[in-house]
Amino acid sequence: MKAKLYLEKISKVFTDGDHEVTVLDELSLKVNEGEFVAVVGPSGSGKSTFLSISGALLSPSKGRMFINGKDLSKESDDKLNEIRLKNIGFVFQSSNLIPYLTVLDQLILISVLAGKDKQEAEVKANKLLDRLGLSHRVHHYPETLSGGERQRVAIARAWMNDPEILLADEPTASLDAERGREVVQMLSDEVKLRGKAAVMVTHDQRVLDLCDRVLYMEDGKLVENKR
Repeated sequence: MKAKLYLEKISKVFTDGDHEVTVLDELSLKVNEGEFVAVVGPSGSGKSTFLSISGALLSPSKGRMFINGKDLSKESDDKLNEIRLKNIGFVFQSSNLIPYLTVLDQLILISVLAGKDKQEAEVKANKLLDRLGLSHRVHHYPETLSGGERQRVAIARAWMNDPEILLADEPTASLDAERGREVVQMLSDEVKLRGKAAVMVTHDQRVLDLCDRVLYMEDGKLVENKR
């Protein structure tokens, strides 16, 4: 089975004054087509750094990252920007919505930036928003939405460019149990239906059974979950 995402012996070292702090230590991970992986672990264990490197937002100190077999360590900054826009969908703990754009325009903008047709983008955006129970909010602005609604908009936005990989950082943090489970189920269904790959960092034990694998961040590496 083809790996959509492959991290090969990734290390990340930060300098703190005269000391070096190793956050990731030769971490390796393969996420295959149609696979939904959860990563758990205590605060400060390196989960956010791991996710940032997986999304090509942060360069590793050592090791290589591949998307669909392509080695990103050889790509220019401009090319990495294009890869992030077209091949990676992000859902952050904070929804990061643009305050002066309506819900619908939040999604359309992502596709327009990727050079796609605006009318086609609008049709797709409306379908995604309807699926996430937001069809009645398409013309609203972020300040008028609840925290859960803002997060659902962010999840719909992440799927707009049909990315190969979706990376989610605590996507259920602002959702109640029922809605959080619905959202994670939707992510899982989309991954399998479309042959994508997803990695979710979470503390939400209620949704782990919806994932194909659960890994634990320990000493800068990923190991099988010790629940």
